Amino acid sequence: MYKNCFIVFFALLTSGLVNAQANILNAKSAEDIGKKNEQQLLADNDGPIPYGYVDDRDVMWSKVVWEFVDLNQKINLPYYFPIDTTNISADRRSLFDTLVKGIRQGKIEDAYSDSFFTTKITPEEIESRLVNVRTENGYSDTYRLQAEDIGGYMLKGMWYFDKRQGELKYRLLAIAPMGKDVQTLGVQGVEDENLYELFWVFFPSARATLHESKVFNAMNASHPISYDHLLNARRFSSVIVREENIYGNRAIEDYVRGNSLFQLLEADKIKEDIRNREIDMWNY
Repeated sequence: MYKNCFIVFFALLTSGLVNAQANILNAKSAEDIGKKNEQQLLADNDGPIPYGYVDDRDVMWSKVVWEFVDLNQKINLPYYFPIDTTNISADRRSLFDTLVKGIRQGKIEDAYSDSFFTTKITPEEIESRLVNVRTENGYSDTYRLQAEDIGGYMLKGMWYFDKRQGELKYRLLAIAPMGKDVQTLGVQGVEDENLYELFWVFFPSARATLHESKVFNAMNASHPISYDHLLNARRFSSVIVREENIYGNRAIEDYVRGNSLFQLLEADKIKEDIRNREIDMWNY
């Protein structure tokens, strides 16, 4: 079921992506580093791999799930770093900084307050969730949510069985950074360790921006990986926290209360049910 994910990621590793170190061996001055020459610009057709068209009639079964990506896990660290951008190239940014920059520049326009895309929010509204100006005793202090304040991401995606291809596939639909409440930052006596959905981004419309931002490839620094490839290849560790169901898409914690172990077991059960769907489709 992960065949497509593997193919996409393998194609990424073997492609000649260009990062900020482009032209470093031919640079005559430091300013030339990272600049593509004329031949490279003419030959540059780099972009997100387009999704294939999927007819609704070809979808035999589907289920929408919400997953939490914990940035404390080692495999998820590429989405967290770098948090200090003072001494690092401009093309390397955390996923949070990439999303926020894309929204501020108008490259990402489909931002919402929820994962059902019912209420679209403006960059100004998003900014109010990231910045808090507090005035005390005549002095003003500005508190901003930074990349280091992001503890994880919520992902909304659909698993579906494509009868034309004869396999189970996954399509990422939306992503939301999970951060602290900016209103509680710097408040004495308030220790809120909870994470909140800051905003939701419709993933397909953000793919071009996420493709431009590269992730450091520890295996080969000359071939960086884009966030678009990383997410589409499901190169992360996640836990299902909600599924599409008859009970109003209730979260696992709403019906498995107070026991983290049982909640993880329920998440594994949902994941196993999805995997078994592919096997069941071949049983006649």
